[in-house]
Amino acid sequence: MTLQKQVAIVTGATSGIGRAVARELDAAGMKIIVTGRRADRLESLIGELTDASQIAGDLREETLPRRLVDAAIEGYGRLDVVFNNAGIMDTAPIEDADLDRLCANVRINLEAAARMAYTALKHFKTVRRGYLINTSSILGTKVRPTAGVYAGSKHGIEALTEALRMEVAGSGVRVSCIEPGLVNTELQNHFEVHPRQFLNMKTPLEPEDIARVVRFILEQPEHVSIPRIMVLPSEQAM
Repeated sequence: MTLQKQVAIVTGATSGIGRAVARELDAAGMKIIVTGRRADRLESLIGELTDASQIAGDLREETLPRRLVDAAIEGYGRLDVVFNNAGIMDTAPIEDADLDRLCANVRINLEAAARMAYTALKHFKTVRRGYLINTSSILGTKVRPTAGVYAGSKHGIEALTEALRMEVAGSGVRVSCIEPGLVNTELQNHFEVHPRQFLNMKTPLEPEDIARVVRFILEQPEHVSIPRIMVLPSEQAM
């Protein structure tokens, strides 16, 4: 299925997976609206893309999802894809937990993602077409000590994605999620010990690996539904 001249919103586009997905969809001929909290990085990114615009902001702002959808419709006349990717990751043992930081994981990874998802799907249902892809995680399918809040936010994304997929089935609208394993991004750079070390992993995934999977999902024929895809480095047992 060709993506030429379709329009996508990519959240969390200032680095990592979001940035790589914006580039991949641009290469597929799509028009892109990127968003994230660092305006300078968005400006740099859209300078690389063929037909793109940016709206800087924090998805915890309740009005931002609506502004993004409106910008696509007003600027390009349509909206076809939302890659719902903005997220953070904090882990901590109980004794050292910063509750404000941990609860921010829920607000950004789940609450803000839910606002973006529902705003996009209301539009998609009206026009009877569109694709929402949520970024989950391998930790949306399991848990690890100290990562309960982050994993909880991603388990929430799994439940949200499946419920929404069921709700729009047969409407012309599709919903999927991607469950990456360890990816070489900035997400865990603030950890005292990077997961590459405690997982003893030499070759994690690169953001471009996930971007190719996003494109694969979007290029399937309209009668094909892919509820979820887990993507792991070949070294990662689970």
